[in-house]
Amino acid sequence: MTQSRASQVSLEATPYYHCICRCVRRAFLCGKDHYSGQDYEHRRQWVVSRLALLVDVFAIDLCAYAVMSNHYHLILKIDRLRALSWSPEEVALRWMQLFSGHPLVTRWQAGIADAIETSTALEIIECWRARLFDLGWFMKCLNEHLARRANAEDKCTGRFWESRYKSQALLDEKSLLRCMAYVDLNPVRAGVAATPEASDYTSVQQRSAVLRAANPEAEGPQLLPFKDEHIIAAEEGAAAEEGATLNLVGLLDYLELVDATGRAIIAGKRGAIPGSAAGVLDRLGIDRRAWLTQMVPRRGRVPMALGSLARLQAFAASTGRCWIAGQKFACALG
Repeated sequence: MTQSRASQVSLEATPYYHCICRCVRRAFLCGKDHYSGQDYEHRRQWVVSRLALLVDVFAIDLCAYAVMSNHYHLILKIDRLRALSWSPEEVALRWMQLFSGHPLVTRWQAGIADAIETSTALEIIECWRARLFDLGWFMKCLNEHLARRANAEDKCTGRFWESRYKSQALLDEKSLLRCMAYVDLNPVRAGVAATPEASDYTSVQQRSAVLRAANPEAEGPQLLPFKDEHIIAAEEGAAAEEGATLNLVGLLDYLELVDATGRAIIAGKRGAIPGSAAGVLDRLGIDRRAWLTQMVPRRGRVPMALGSLARLQAFAASTGRCWIAGQKFACALG
């Protein structure tokens, strides 16, 4: 039986989720279709631009993304505490960047609402607050916008996406790193880019650009920074904003990790980066063979969650399940 996406999210277990969405019939509706000759490459920029708006509005951070010709990957971090810290005024302003305001909220903002109207307006705003850290609403605001825009361009109606988005809980740091590397290496593995930094519409290209003196401020959606990116920004003369970070490894180590993983040749994948792997896997205590096993795409459904055996069992309990797939690979990674 199909399960709701809400039942697959447990903020008590993890704030990190890998989301995947594919175009209907796996057609090249977001890239160049070599059969029909139609070129929809510009729609990949639609995804990036919409992400830039949504991460600015929602209390959801973007850790990694890759927009491919017929699907996209996102790794998101839900920040419930940030949403709860916003004032009602800020919540209303954020929500109304995406939707029209409720008449009672508009009266409350103008200072002309009576006591009953004020109470109702605040209840509405609290509903909006909950939605602003809800993964389902984030994905709805992304996918519906893209589908409507594509259908308007094609002068047609009907499905643009194959199905609802798929989500995968990332329960520990190793799983988060592994999934981020997998997402950032999608174009390399597909054989459409020689190196990660040459992969268009990816977070790894955006992060790589900040290290180049020619482009210290790469365009793209705001990414959740690694712990040393504030220092890198300061050295480049840019303003170093304080806030949440990915306290896993430094940016340079992460880029080295992605490069090292991409050099391994994996059966069934067209692309790889030539060369030998770096020693960062050993420094992180990640078994190389188990790591590369996790990089191999598996047929069938996407596992609901990734993490250590203990974290998988805890996630299963928190979402009302007796068992969850992926325990064999969790044991291999340790």
